[in-house]
Amino acid sequence: MSGHAQGGDPHHEDFQLKDTNPLLGEQWPKGAGGLARPTGGAGGGLAGWLGVEKPSSTYDLVEQMFFLYVRVVKAKDLPPNPITGAAMDPYVEVRLGNYKGTTRHFDRRANPEWDQVFAFSKSRVQSNVLEVFLKDRDMLGRDDYVGKVVFDLAEVPTRVPPDSPLAPQWYRLEERRGGKVRGELMLAVWIGTQADEAFPEAWHSDAAAVRGEGVASVRSKAYVSPKLWYLRVNVIEAQDVQPMHGAGRAPEVLVKAQVGHQILKTTVASAPTLNPRWNEDLVFVVAEPFEEQLVLSVEDRVGPGKDDLLGRVALPLGIFEKRLDHRPFVQSRWFDLERFGVVPAAVEGGETRRELRFASRVHVRACLEGAYHVMDESTMYISDTRPTARQLWKPPVGVLEVGILGAAGLQPMKTRDGRGATDAYCVAKYGQKWVRTRTMIGTANPTWNEQYTWEVFDPCTVITIGVFDNCHLGTNGGGNGAPARDARIGKIRIRLSTLETDRVYTHAYPLIALQKSGVKKMGELRLAVRFTCLSLINMLHLYTQPLLPKMHYLHPFTVTQLDALRYQAMGIVAARLGRAEPPLRREVVEYMLDVESHMWSMRRSKANFFRAVSLFSGAAAAARWFGDVCRWRNVATTALVHVLLLILVWYPELILPTVFLYMFLIGLWNYRRRPRHPPHMDTKMSWAEAAHADELDEEFDTFPTSGQQHVVYMRYDRLRSVAGRIQTVVGDMATQGERLQALLSWRDPRATCLFVLFCLLAAVVLYVTPFKVVALVAGLYVLRHPRFRSRMPAVPSNFFRRLPSRADSML
Repeated sequence: MSGHAQGGDPHHEDFQLKDTNPLLGEQWPKGAGGLARPTGGAGGGLAGWLGVEKPSSTYDLVEQMFFLYVRVVKAKDLPPNPITGAAMDPYVEVRLGNYKGTTRHFDRRANPEWDQVFAFSKSRVQSNVLEVFLKDRDMLGRDDYVGKVVFDLAEVPTRVPPDSPLAPQWYRLEERRGGKVRGELMLAVWIGTQADEAFPEAWHSDAAAVRGEGVASVRSKAYVSPKLWYLRVNVIEAQDVQPMHGAGRAPEVLVKAQVGHQILKTTVASAPTLNPRWNEDLVFVVAEPFEEQLVLSVEDRVGPGKDDLLGRVALPLGIFEKRLDHRPFVQSRWFDLERFGVVPAAVEGGETRRELRFASRVHVRACLEGAYHVMDESTMYISDTRPTARQLWKPPVGVLEVGILGAAGLQPMKTRDGRGATDAYCVAKYGQKWVRTRTMIGTANPTWNEQYTWEVFDPCTVITIGVFDNCHLGTNGGGNGAPARDARIGKIRIRLSTLETDRVYTHAYPLIALQKSGVKKMGELRLAVRFTCLSLINMLHLYTQPLLPKMHYLHPFTVTQLDALRYQAMGIVAARLGRAEPPLRREVVEYMLDVESHMWSMRRSKANFFRAVSLFSGAAAAARWFGDVCRWRNVATTALVHVLLLILVWYPELILPTVFLYMFLIGLWNYRRRPRHPPHMDTKMSWAEAAHADELDEEFDTFPTSGQQHVVYMRYDRLRSVAGRIQTVVGDMATQGERLQALLSWRDPRATCLFVLFCLLAAVVLYVTPFKVVALVAGLYVLRHPRFRSRMPAVPSNFFRRLPSRADSML
């Protein structure tokens, strides 16, 4: 069920995790629909298809899906066109029942080579016979029939990896009546599962309606993120900088460094001079293979917003050293700056001769940092913590296997032929490896049954799985001339540290989408997840190690630098993956990497506030309980606390053991109520169900804003109101801290004198009085009966509130 969630919604359980039982790794049921099982011996063709025991593949987390694979390799000795006498324009048509797939055609080729694979799903088989036709394409009329090869499905062999691939064979072409004709086709036909090596590249009967360029976009693929490096450029100094204008004027010099679309500048030199010095670090994100260059430009600040180019140099990134540790020394180098201009010179042949002016130099120390992990995703959902340099990687501690079973109840994402339609595919991202399932055309309940594996180097990482609607099935636009964008359906995150090792989790995760109209359940995603531990000792040891490589702590970046570098890394990853075939499009990569997670959101701010409130609710409950004990609400409880106080005062060495024993017992008690399932998106905690419509509209607004003026004014005033309350809380916290400082600062001489005298008296009393007596008296005073309490504030509180703070000096 889907729809907008509201507070107190009786269908709130739709957002909960559900157990599923997909019969993992089992064969199709014997006697399942489709073709009748032949009476021949086991292992033959269709018998294996319909459930005869075969060696199982590594796809043990998903249901086995059987396909009829047809590999069309090539043809030879094809006859010429009977009318023109020239070589024909051949192509192959593979037909099974009402489904047919065609290869590309060649112009005038007697020995064409295709090497294309066709896969027909067992669930859609409509015939006992497979027909492979060879045809001659006719641009004007009907294509000419050349010959065919016919296969009886009962005789087709079954292959399950790790069996070796089936070798293709030559087959003579037959005419319609069964006679032989000139020409042969090299084919391989077998029955296999989705574990077959040919599965990702095959044409699928499930997507038979897709034509043209859209065929490539429906296939399953694996992608690898580009290898990212931090490029650190230390701009030290420049020499012999000559200004463009104003002879005799010392230039105000800065250096602009550019790598691709990334531009950083140094500050203007501290004093106008011909030999300026900076010694500033500029850090960029670059990706292998290095396609961009580092362009250094020395500029003269001649006015506000106006800089004159004095010289530049373009440096290939491959010349810089790769630093794999924290050693401070990297060889610096001088580079000559190019500055071209027309200078007075003798005219030769009626043309003015161009000469290179006197070259300035810039002194730079640059290196590629291999000991950092380049952040391309939020640290809250990080999936990889390894440094860039492979030499610094440690062995994996586990293996993560994810079976993407299918989805249920997906909402229509677009209109096709007057009806709602969804063409869904999944994308999973963990570490540097991205995977994309095939696209299931026109179904709200797609079944993928694809399994993927990742090496795990740190269990405290997160895998992200998103579901999208494919909008590139042969269309060129998204309406109004805009490029088509794959629509978001929803995503889930699973933290590996919340999984028990060697256990298979099979659940249906709700796909929740936050839209301008509110929160909506878009369907459910069924997954099977297993985390296998390779070395328990190494995994437990990781819990004592820093999360990131040591360079992040020895030479850390600032928060502002990390945010900017993360944004640049996301852009590079999206650009590189968008150049793959089929591309993993920018909107998909940005959604998976949470590019917009740093943007302001009133809803998210409320959610974080109430998270903090919930965090301290336990301490608040403990404080209320202790207050009830002090007020003697329950005499028996207060008496027991007095007894405990006497025991701890008399035996103070039991305090710490008691605390740790208490936490141990709490841990054992909570073990019975430990989470049984991985967590999922929580709409209530995210404050999505109670978000106001305008708050959601603001969250989905562009940056810079594209809202109407009066709406922007209203939001600005609301933000000022919220910021004012935050400002007041921060000011109150600062006031309390300044009052503590005022105790000994003599800003209030009478208060400081009283406090100093009190400290002297306390020192004397504590020196002559045994500690046990002091602790016992203090405890009994705190736990005294309400008859001996006053409703007025205590003396220490009165004294503290009278202390001065620096709020008096605020404007």
